[in-house]
Amino acid sequence: MLLLFTDFGYDGPYVGEMTAAALAAAPGVVPVHLMHDAPAFDPCASAYLLAALTERMAPDAVVCGVVDPGVGSARPAVVLEADDRRFIGPDNGLFEIVARRARSVRWRRLAEAPARLSASFHGRDLFAPAAARLASGQPVALEPAPGDARPGRDWPDDADRVVYVDRYGNAMTGRRAATLPGHAQALLGDQHLARARTFADVAPGQAFWYENSAGLAEIAVNQGAAATALDLAVGSPVAWR
Repeated sequence: MLLLFTDFGYDGPYVGEMTAAALAAAPGVVPVHLMHDAPAFDPCASAYLLAALTERMAPDAVVCGVVDPGVGSARPAVVLEADDRRFIGPDNGLFEIVARRARSVRWRRLAEAPARLSASFHGRDLFAPAAARLASGQPVALEPAPGDARPGRDWPDDADRVVYVDRYGNAMTGRRAATLPGHAQALLGDQHLARARTFADVAPGQAFWYENSAGLAEIAVNQGAAATALDLAVGSPVAWR
């Protein structure tokens, strides 16, 4: 199984081209479109989402993660083995939180490149084909990654800010709900939001926070859009007490 995680968006040709490149490299692979609206140009916010969304992935699955504002630069292509999971993409911190929460970790670099490599679309030309071959058991040339400071090592274990706003206007934070006490309140300026178990536990129009299905603390409004009601966007800070 191959999971695709990008900030490409669902409009335009990019997701289709990337999927086609994966299938050309390994026709038997099964691509799963995990997410294509990760925070654009933001590997840090995306790192917290990716760690939460892949926690339950099958051990034989491979994630091709591409949130890559440095595409075409000198940043390396990296392969992370975290426990039984494998991740391939740019070495820009996108996999840092996954690695930090794993019991065993090995970083390696992709030691091969296609004959035709676009300067601006490594997701299609480099990462997707290599990830598909990894997922199908084909050989991929890898080399040890240097043990020096990696991008993202100074990021906190949990991010107390909004890292994603879904189509309903719910605002996911980078804070794992399990790290917060049950009585914790989310502080958004002068707004103090209590915790609820789920939407139906509060009145329509009421704002609250809860532990979402990925284990993250999420700001929501029952039958409403928290992002609009509370003026939230990716990067908005959230405090707790």
